[in-house]
Amino acid sequence: MTPACFCRWTRLRGTAAGRSGRSLLGLLAALALLSAACARPSPPGARRWTAPGLAAGIGRAPARPAQGHEIAPGSDLQAAVDAAPAGATLCLAPGEYAGPLRISRPLTLWGPRAAVLRTAGQGHTIDVEATDVHLLGFSIRGSGMRFEQTDAALRLHGEDLSAEGLFIAEALFGISVERSRSVRIAGNEIQGTPAAERGLRGDAIRFWEVKDSLIEDNLVTGSRDIVIWYSPGNAMLGNRVEDGRYGTHFMYSHGNAVRGNVYLGNTVGIFLMYSNDVAVTGNLIAAADRAGGMGIGLKEVGNAAVEGNRLVRNPTGIFIDTSPIQRDHHNRFRGNALEFCDVGIAFHSSEARSCFTDNNLRGCAIAVLVDGGGNALQVNWAGNYFDEYSGYDLDGNGAGDVPHEPRRLSQQLTSSHEQLHFFRGTPAVGLLDVVSRVFPVLAPKALLRDDNPRMRALPAPEVSRAH
Repeated sequence: MTPACFCRWTRLRGTAAGRSGRSLLGLLAALALLSAACARPSPPGARRWTAPGLAAGIGRAPARPAQGHEIAPGSDLQAAVDAAPAGATLCLAPGEYAGPLRISRPLTLWGPRAAVLRTAGQGHTIDVEATDVHLLGFSIRGSGMRFEQTDAALRLHGEDLSAEGLFIAEALFGISVERSRSVRIAGNEIQGTPAAERGLRGDAIRFWEVKDSLIEDNLVTGSRDIVIWYSPGNAMLGNRVEDGRYGTHFMYSHGNAVRGNVYLGNTVGIFLMYSNDVAVTGNLIAAADRAGGMGIGLKEVGNAAVEGNRLVRNPTGIFIDTSPIQRDHHNRFRGNALEFCDVGIAFHSSEARSCFTDNNLRGCAIAVLVDGGGNALQVNWAGNYFDEYSGYDLDGNGAGDVPHEPRRLSQQLTSSHEQLHFFRGTPAVGLLDVVSRVFPVLAPKALLRDDNPRMRALPAPEVSRAH
């Protein structure tokens, strides 16, 4: 589900629900106007939160090889590459080199960042179709601008390839890897085109039918997506992705790992679709786009392990749609911190075969939401911290003595009528919950049940690839 589809879905849902919720709207509007001055304050501490700095590995410059043939700026680089024997090392000096460049034999090409290879304005600036090719340290500026050709600064196709410490800017797509194996994309800085709409930009890194490869310690800003499609067995570690659409988008890609990455200000942090056995652990995902953004999304995903992530100030922290879909699959959510989100955990409908253990839900306007008037009673909840829990702990074992079983008429109504979210957090909606408690005939249904809720939150997880 793309962000555009997600937005359309929410609008359609709201339109359909509007017919039945119109009568309630008038009553709530009157109550809300009386209490407007008492509107819900901003979450405490939200403005004080700051993201960590760059990891040490991001943007590192590869050392110059001990031996290599020097290529002077302005010389014919393609001729030098064609003349080099297999396995040769070529070293660029600071200065300008004209693209495009095609590499079809084992080769190492190194240069400092001041060595710049520029596009000719069409196609890929560097096109590699070979094995054992390593591109290190220099800059690539520009590419062709044809989306249907996936024009990229760097296109890789082969085995045992690496792109490390490169600086890439002014290109449509950054690094495009196709039908390859054992590829290492590490320590690069890729700048997109932040002035353009996110959907009209190219992807920073694109994996298409790529196996057993690594995306590590890259800094990506202002691009569209990082996509991993039809690509099993890869790892994405320690990257930082800012101001994009999808921080990372998996499609039909099983057995991947996403560990220790930082996602800031993207529309969606990590979205998994039709992919099984994916581990999403130790990531920080914060400040997703206010228009339908989310931290982590799952659609028809099985055997996912979502553990030790910190999700801060996202409209939706975790979104789950028809996951898992296979009867013998289960999804695990453990040790995550969901802080100051509009909705901590959102289910598209009543889901099953998921387990939430030792998660913190703190400062979220709605901790758990099930759309369509459903519930999360078939989800296994154990040992989670809900700051809305109002129980007690007489035996002092750190767990509440009564289950956390939220029942709110207001939440039951807003889960079915999208437009009622306008009144969320107002005393008008709070009054509905009071009325439902006073008059049992209006008692709402239970939303979920955690038999051992924590009395105190666990320490927030750190960004780490060690999970």
